[in-house]
Amino acid sequence: MTGTAVSFSVVVATHNRPASLERCLRSLAQLDYPHDALEVIVVDDGSDTPLDSIVDGVSDGLDVKLVTQTPSGPATARNTGVARSKGTYVAFTDDDCTPAPDWLATLAARLTENPDLLIGGLTINALARNMYATASQTLIGYLYSYYNAPAEQASFLTSNNMAFSRRRFDEVGGFDTSIPRPAAEDRELCDRWLYNGLPMLYAPEAIVYHYHDLTPRRFWRQQFGYGRGAYYFHLTRAQRGETSVRIEPPAFYVDLFRYPFMQLPVRTALKVAPLLGIAQLANAVGFFWERRSRRKADAAGSASE
Repeated sequence: MTGTAVSFSVVVATHNRPASLERCLRSLAQLDYPHDALEVIVVDDGSDTPLDSIVDGVSDGLDVKLVTQTPSGPATARNTGVARSKGTYVAFTDDDCTPAPDWLATLAARLTENPDLLIGGLTINALARNMYATASQTLIGYLYSYYNAPAEQASFLTSNNMAFSRRRFDEVGGFDTSIPRPAAEDRELCDRWLYNGLPMLYAPEAIVYHYHDLTPRRFWRQQFGYGRGAYYFHLTRAQRGETSVRIEPPAFYVDLFRYPFMQLPVRTALKVAPLLGIAQLANAVGFFWERRSRRKADAAGSASE
């Protein structure tokens, strides 16, 4: 790497997906962004096999650092990556994603206009024949249309396509590592970013492709996990003294089931819509399962004192 100051650090947290990580790193090596103003930090969250050969094999002139840690979850992994970063700005993507060549340049242009932004882009399902992956991404697409309209008043962005100022990230405290479940740590960060009076922006021109190969079991576990994470999001929000998250009106759910028919071919939408219903069920089951588990643990702790 030359003596040029690093402008961007891209952090990729990974766990037991070496082939996906390799594809992700190859796409980062093709970014239309000066390599001497860019570093990539891979945080291995306790994978079963070493990743050194993967990282060394795809650098292609890119400065890629590998950091290893014991399994601690995505929030801790991403904070670890930011702590090791040198860039003025930090961007996140996941090991099962491939950013478009102009992804980082697009984010950089927006952050140059307003360095205080938490900015997120559009994530596109790259596995169109996988109905479970399609349903998962369709659900995110609906939530983006609901929570991020207008784009300049966004309130929900996912961490597989997100960027911000390193300084602002540190000021708000990074990801909340007390949230042990994946899928709520980015939601909580967005909420806390807004709580601190900082702006958020949805920039759909910044594109990432998502290769999340889901089976029926994985889909249920994903959505169940989202529900478990949602419980901790509500808990941490209450501990901060904020009002409870409002329950969405019936129109929210009506529009959710209409959304696939506005975005997908009818035959695909007919398959995806029922899966959105299953996702809502799994989410609710996960939320109440986690709440019950937490209350039992707290009761057991009180009884032992």
